[in-house]
Amino acid sequence: MDLGIIGQPNEESFRKARAKGLDFLEFCINEGNDGLAFFNDKLNIQQWIKQYGIRIASIGRWKSQRIDEQGQVINNELEICYRLIDIASELGCTNFVSGCNYVESRSYFENCVSAIDFFSQLIDYGKTKGVQVSSYNCRKVNFVHNPVAWSIIHGHLTDLGIKYDPSHSRYAGGDYLQETMDWGDRFKHVHLKGSMIIGGKRVDDPPAGLDQTDWTTFISLLRVKGYSGGLSIEPHSPVWTGELGEEGIDYTIQYMNSLLFKR
Repeated sequence: MDLGIIGQPNEESFRKARAKGLDFLEFCINEGNDGLAFFNDKLNIQQWIKQYGIRIASIGRWKSQRIDEQGQVINNELEICYRLIDIASELGCTNFVSGCNYVESRSYFENCVSAIDFFSQLIDYGKTKGVQVSSYNCRKVNFVHNPVAWSIIHGHLTDLGIKYDPSHSRYAGGDYLQETMDWGDRFKHVHLKGSMIIGGKRVDDPPAGLDQTDWTTFISLLRVKGYSGGLSIEPHSPVWTGELGEEGIDYTIQYMNSLLFKR
C-alpha cells in the first residue's frame, strides 16, 4: 500500500508531497467545476509528475447531480466525467471516483436502476482508457454508500469498485470493520480521515491516528482482503489548520508509515 494526500492540481502540491516523502497525490474536481481548466493544464501536471516523482493515484468528482427528476443520466455531467477519465488516462492515473444522487420522487429500485445506468456508462468508457471506476461512500449528493446499495448496484456491476472512508461509516452509525470485511475486495482507493464522536455527536475530524478509528485493525483487515491500493490522507478539520494542520499531517504520515513498515 502506498501513502498519499488529497491536493490541488498545482506545483505546490507536488512540492509538498515530495518534501513529506509521499508516494502520490489525489485530485478532487467537484461540483461547480467543469474540469476544463484542469484538462487544459495537463501538460504542466505531466511535467510536475516527472519533475517531483509523484504520481496521481485517483481523480474524483463529488457532490454533483448525475440523475435528473425523470431518472435519466444528465448528459452534461456525464461528459464532464468522461473528460476527467480522459485526463486520468493521460496522467497515468487508473482510478476515477464518482457518486450518484438520489431522486426523492422515485423509488429506491428506480434510483438503483438509474445509478446502474450511470456507472455502466462510466465503466464502459473507462475501459477504453484503462481507468477503473469506483463509487464513494461519502453521503454528500450520493446514496451509493452502504452495503444495501452495494449489494444491488455493485452486485450487478462486477467491475465497479469502491472508494472507502471509515469516517463516513462511523458518522452514519455503520460498522466500518464489518463493511471492510464484507466488501474490502472491491476497495480500489481509501481515504484516511480521522473521526471523533462524543455523546453520539460528531465533534471533529482530527488527523488520522489522533482520532477514534481503529486504524491498526483496519489496515490489517485491508491486508486480509488483499488490498494494495492507495491510502490518501484527507485533512478535513476546522481545528487542525495552518501550522497545527501541517503538524497533524506529519503525524499521520509518521503513524501510517509505521503501520505500513515504511521508514
